[in-house]
Amino acid sequence: MAKPTNGDIDLYQPLSGAAEPTKWLWNRPVGDVRATFIFAHGAGAPMDSPFLTSMAERLALQGVAVLRFEFPYMAQRRLDGGKRPPNPQARLLEHWRAVYAQVRQQVAGRLAIGGKSMGGRMASLLADELGADALVCLGYPFYAAGKPEKPRVAHLAELRTPTLIVQGERDALGDKATVAQYALSPAIQLVWLEAADHDLKPLKSSGFTHEQHLQATAEQMARFLS
Repeated sequence: MAKPTNGDIDLYQPLSGAAEPTKWLWNRPVGDVRATFIFAHGAGAPMDSPFLTSMAERLALQGVAVLRFEFPYMAQRRLDGGKRPPNPQARLLEHWRAVYAQVRQQVAGRLAIGGKSMGGRMASLLADELGADALVCLGYPFYAAGKPEKPRVAHLAELRTPTLIVQGERDALGDKATVAQYALSPAIQLVWLEAADHDLKPLKSSGFTHEQHLQATAEQMARFLS
């Protein structure tokens, strides 16, 4: 199988008045593109984290072009090395809109959005508004750590965009037993990975490996996005 292009870097100016261009990472398939997926990072890890890099490479091998970007707070971390929390939700959503608008102008065909944890949740808040062809969330944060009594799922009951959520059965931000109690839109397809945590990593006793879960996730995503 031909190896896709990995980690191509593009620069773009996301918002007027921004001090620095933002780097994008593209993973493009060799041959026909089945779909393009804009892949946002979670709260604590950048766009080139091992998890996002591995998933982007696997998806490219399945014919899905993947674009990774960073929210402003994470891009600033890269510049000065300082630790800082995520931007306010309004700022994160503003940035998502800007990225989507830029990509929509550049690519033809199916365009999906989503991400890991926080990045996926932000995408889920905009999917219907943007008219995305699909939404994919990996390790969706159904509630904050240790606060299952305060779910963040109201908008998921009304979601119209075709959605795939891949979740570990023992995810600390949304385990299988707790999520079963939520009313979710019929547009949402929820796939559970056996004994997996928030990073889709299974217990050794399950008989599965992290590699197997990541590959299964990529294959599931490619089918869904096609």
